[in-house]
Amino acid sequence: MASRISDAVIRRLPMYYRQLCALKQEGVSRISSMKLSALMNITASQIRQDLNCFGGFGQQGYGYPVAALRRHIAEILGIDRKYSVVIIGAGNIGQALSHYARFGSEGYEITALFDIDPGLAAKRAGGTSVLHIDRLEEFIGANPADIAVIAVPAHAAAQTAERLAAAGVKAIWNFAPVEIVQDGVVVENAQLTDGLMALTYRLGELRRSGAI
Repeated sequence: MASRISDAVIRRLPMYYRQLCALKQEGVSRISSMKLSALMNITASQIRQDLNCFGGFGQQGYGYPVAALRRHIAEILGIDRKYSVVIIGAGNIGQALSHYARFGSEGYEITALFDIDPGLAAKRAGGTSVLHIDRLEEFIGANPADIAVIAVPAHAAAQTAERLAAAGVKAIWNFAPVEIVQDGVVVENAQLTDGLMALTYRLGELRRSGAI
């Protein structure tokens, strides 16, 4: 690929993947961009443009082969392999994530949770051991982690990211209510209220238009 793919395209790829998984389960073997557009509320033109960023997957007048396109998108997203994941923070968010069954089925194996609270150490969350944060570097040294999830209070997020980077972690999914930027590490800042704010904005649009 000669040029960098835009974040907007990358963020639509998981949507295509989920829809293709559903179509495969329904026994659909081929689908046109028009039919996919109707299912996903994305224009057929946008779908074709997005997929063309990664090469031609369909045939004009013939559509996309569902199983093959699903496999190609999985490869593009890197979810055709397994990833080891550690979670820093065993509070409500950390424990909720550890109980999310689809992580395992989609190739993300949570190997440990860490917390500063000694009372949580030696317990389990979602079938995974909770270790004291002091053991973080020791554990990752023996069990390299592909991805770390940060679910700690805002004041501890930056320091936690620095420790993870120093331990060799190259990808962080951040749930702390603060933006993290860490040299040499790819970071996805997942602000939980962002989607809710976007939803209330669209609700306000409906009210302003008189639709409700």
